[in-house]
Amino acid sequence: MSTIQEAEPTKRTVNVGHAERIGSVALGAGLLAFGLARRSRAGWSLAGTGAMLLYRGLRGECMVYRMLGIDRADDEQGRRGNLGVKVERAVSMEQPAEKIYRFWRDFRNLPTIMPNVESVTVESPTRSHWVVKGPLGTTVEWGAEIINDKPNELIAWRADGSLVEHAGSVNFEARPDGTTLVRVELQYNPPGGELAHMVTALFGADPGARIEEDLERLRDALGRAQEDRDGLQPATASALGYRPPAADTR
Repeated sequence: MSTIQEAEPTKRTVNVGHAERIGSVALGAGLLAFGLARRSRAGWSLAGTGAMLLYRGLRGECMVYRMLGIDRADDEQGRRGNLGVKVERAVSMEQPAEKIYRFWRDFRNLPTIMPNVESVTVESPTRSHWVVKGPLGTTVEWGAEIINDKPNELIAWRADGSLVEHAGSVNFEARPDGTTLVRVELQYNPPGGELAHMVTALFGADPGARIEEDLERLRDALGRAQEDRDGLQPATASALGYRPPAADTR
């Protein structure tokens, strides 16, 4: 009896960085459209080049890189993670890790630095309920569970009941000079897959950019916390050194 041995599928390795893939898709689409519109030999050549760039961007694979042994897939901060897409951003802050951790650990403070978050309700020491602004005035809600909590070092969570499966963590890396490197990692499965993520990033709806903006707002909020406790929970404001203005005795 003869047996048929199935060939092993060829493993595809992504070797093009995230930002480079977005640029390849954008440039490739433009060249393809422009070349087809010209309907000439030069136009067909441009269209062919555009198609190759589209392929390079959509698949994340560059044969030239492969021949030269180059791998730039891990050079970017929007790369593939366990849930599909991984986004990572970091910013240095002057405050010690303990203070920043206290701010973040009370999730009710986060709407002050995340304008897309309407509210966060803390339901237990490990669970919270989030209400986030959606398109056309709608809201999106989900629950979140803390899966790892190391005081002054790490908070990690995962969401349940959300349309977009996601998980994340924030690391507070204390430095010898008293400053802290705050690193946020987010992993999610975008509706429509990685192509949808690339298209939204191309048109300005990139989660990485939003995380950067939120971290900048966090730095500003911590910097003025001693004079302005707007939106902060009382315990957090006290931990950050908030001093209420002296009463006018005149």
